[in-house]
Amino acid sequence: MRVTVISPHPDDETLGCGGTLLKHKAAGDQLSWIIVTSAYSPNWDEALLSKKDREIAEVAIAYGFEKVVRLGLPTMQLDSLKLGDVIGSIGDAVRQTKPAQLYLNHSGDVHSDHRIVFDATMSALKSFNSKLGVNRLLSYETLSSTEAAPAHSSRAFLPNVFSNVTPFIDRKLEIMSLYETELQPFPLPRAPESIRALARFRGATMGLEYAEAFMLIRELN
Repeated sequence: MRVTVISPHPDDETLGCGGTLLKHKAAGDQLSWIIVTSAYSPNWDEALLSKKDREIAEVAIAYGFEKVVRLGLPTMQLDSLKLGDVIGSIGDAVRQTKPAQLYLNHSGDVHSDHRIVFDATMSALKSFNSKLGVNRLLSYETLSSTEAAPAHSSRAFLPNVFSNVTPFIDRKLEIMSLYETELQPFPLPRAPESIRALARFRGATMGLEYAEAFMLIRELN
């Protein structure tokens, strides 16, 4: 099976579904990665930009992605772009990776980039656009963005699909450690202890040691 994950920013894929991606790889599925935004000069210096590029390359190797599509849209500035342009870029990237199953960030995340990526992806995946071939679409939660959203029912992450990632949690944390520019000290959300704690909590709700949680958005059988 072809599986694609869309990351508004590098590290979202690992925070949200890193263990599940490793599980797919272990099952022999073909993985692709769409990275929507990139940091840019002069807001980030060249040394930091180079380091971020190295992190992405290392993470891509660690997961065994067969294809990585970097759209290069400006991070934290998607709301300044024409939505139609974002829709077109994401639609083209999905066509390149041809997934049967697609993972996408949650619609209610506090980060404006995340919300725009979700809306643009859903527009690109309109039901009449069957040529994209996505049969199953799930959204993942991203620590530091999903739980930080305002407490309102329209923004809530309400998982109805759980993935047992017990055999893969340690490797997920190892891959997250490659993001040296993104890791945070405990007790902040992107600390390794926090990531493990969320996986343990999601697992406990299903009688598992560790799990990742998703909202099933659409499925075609």
